[in-house]
Amino acid sequence: MEITEQDIKPYLDQLDDARKKDIEVLVELAKKVTNKQPKMWGTIIGFGHLHYQYPTKRSGEMPLLGIASRKEAITLYLSYEINKFETLKQIGKYKTGQGCLYIKKLSDIDLTQLEQLMIEAKNDLLSQKIITVVD
Repeated sequence: MEITEQDIKPYLDQLDDARKKDIEVLVELAKKVTNKQPKMWGTIIGFGHLHYQYPTKRSGEMPLLGIASRKEAITLYLSYEINKFETLKQIGKYKTGQGCLYIKKLSDIDLTQLEQLMIEAKNDLLSQKIITVVD
């Protein structure tokens, strides 16, 4: 993944109104949790900049936290192992992938619990030995 200098506004403006409003709320929440400004990473709104390198020497760049509007759901990129967090049980209606949280709409989610999950995932990610903070 590569970070760009592209503003998030054109990305947000192409979304339907309901999805745009939900993502704008998530952007503000992510700014609060990460203390970073949003930047586009391709089609992902990313916060922060991390470098990872696995023991196999495979490496790359990624945001500390990411948000994307996908066809089926809003995708939050939070952790390598999202399902290990107990907070998920209190968050509301969602699906998960390896490190992603998928939500249809924010009204399905308890935002207080989502903020807690974001904090837990951020702290967990930063504790990983393979991670170096770039920004």
